[in-house]
Amino acid sequence: MKIILAGYGKMGKAIEEIALTKGHEIVLKIHSGNPDDFTTENIQRGDVCIDFSHPKVAVSNILSCFNAGVPIVSGTTGWLNHWREVTDACKEKNGGFLYASNFSIGVNLFFELNDFLAGIMKDKKEFNVSIEEVHHVHKKDSPSGTAITLANQIIDINPDKEKWVNAESEEKKVLPIISKREDEIAGIHIVKYFSGDDEIVIRHNAFNRKGFAIGALAAAEFMQQKRGIFSMNDVLNQLT
Repeated sequence: MKIILAGYGKMGKAIEEIALTKGHEIVLKIHSGNPDDFTTENIQRGDVCIDFSHPKVAVSNILSCFNAGVPIVSGTTGWLNHWREVTDACKEKNGGFLYASNFSIGVNLFFELNDFLAGIMKDKKEFNVSIEEVHHVHKKDSPSGTAITLANQIIDINPDKEKWVNAESEEKKVLPIISKREDEIAGIHIVKYFSGDDEIVIRHNAFNRKGFAIGALAAAEFMQQKRGIFSMNDVLNQLT
């Protein structure tokens, strides 16, 4: 498989390392020093593009891939206010698009656990719920896309929650997400249900970026020659 890396930071390098061991080829690496190389002609050299770039350029990168007819896997977060624009363009151009807030297989299993627990707890009025996420100091967005996914899962199920905020809050209808940026932490996500008597906690710890890179590469392999809009659930269903 011929891969384009849009974004060649720590995640891009981790994906490259694993991709090469699997016999794939990196045909184009886009970074802050060569953004003008992301042309239609260059994009069409690849079978699929993997984007871990920056929220400010993610939408442009995605639309460029649609125009070039090359499927794209997006792991960049912080741009979802443009979701409708992107999905409409994907349908109009008959593009191939897969977005995930987190590509780790473990985190996607954690999403399933969060969904299941939210269903159990939705009628337990004595419990409140909060989310905490901790990442490295270089992370550009806050809260993390993973925390937003966790929060939206809970809000969709729990009738007492109407929205999330990225701050402490005691409002009953608000789900607080507490974001911390510390050292070189790859990622910690904690969902806590608590009452005056006890608490229930589920937690995912990422020890390094390898799990994210493995999942992103699996998504790219899945997306070869695909048209349509997909998620990591589609990838996981193929793996099981």
